Parts: sequence; C-alpha cells; structure tokens
Amino acid sequence: MADAAPEIKRKAQDLYGQAQQNAPLNRRQVLGLVTILVALGTILTLAGLTFAGTSITVLLASPVLLFFSPILVPLAVIAFFSIGSLLGFGGFVSFVVWAYKYYKGGHPVGSDQVDAARYRLYEGANTVKSKAQQYSQEAKDYVKAKTDTSTAA
Repeated sequence: MADAAPEIKRKAQDLYGQAQQNAPLNRRQVLGLVTILVALGTILTLAGLTFAGTSITVLLASPVLLFFSPILVPLAVIAFFSIGSLLGFGGFVSFVVWAYKYYKGGHPVGSDQVDAARYRLYEGANTVKSKAQQYSQEAKDYVKAKTDTSTAA
C-alpha cells in the first residue's frame, strides 16, 4: 500500500499537467464557451416550452377536431385539390406564355439555358451520327475485305 501512494500521486500530477495543457489559455476562449453554454441552455429551454405548448394545444384541440371532423376532413380534401389545380393551371399558363414569347423571338427568362441545352443536344447528336457513319464504313470495308474472293489465289 505504501508503494502505491507515490505511483498514484505521480499519475495524478501527470493528469493535472495534461489538464493544464488542454485548458483554455485566455479569457476569450472561456467567454466563448460560456456563451455557447448559455445559448444552448436557452435553445433547449425554448424547445421544451414549445413542445409543452404543442402538447397542451393538441390535448385541448383534439375533442374539437374530432367533433368537427365530418366537416373538416371533406373541406380539407376540397381545399387541397382546389389549391393544387389552381397552382397547376397557373403553372401551365405561365409555361404557355413563356413558350409563346420564346418562339416569337423574345428572350424570356431562362431562354439562354434552353438554347445552351439545345446546342449541347445538337452537338451530341452530330457526334453520334459521325461515329455511326465511321463505324458503318469500317464494317462495310471489313465485310468487303472478308468476302472479296477475286484477289485470293
């Protein structure tokens, strides 16, 4: 037991030295840590209050929503489809107006991107076409060379 005391004391001093080396060196770092801890505590407190308020609201509103659900559910479905169809129709009309301006020679928003995409597609198609013609010619030459019996003796 007496032999272990100096060893324990040395290990404690080593740990204390390591803690001193890893400790914040200035007040700015300590102030930053305190600020982070205070902000974290505030956020956790607000999150807890929000959760508690939401839970209480759900508990109080559940009977009312359950009572009025035969009216509210069909109303919500009708509202969902009405809003969706209005947004869809508006988007379609916007597209038609944009396409009309584009094909009439105007320069609507995004037309430069459409032109760039069209150019890339055109270049890709030309590359595929030229490669196909090249491979076709190579295949014809290969078949002709293999089937040409006039030069064979």
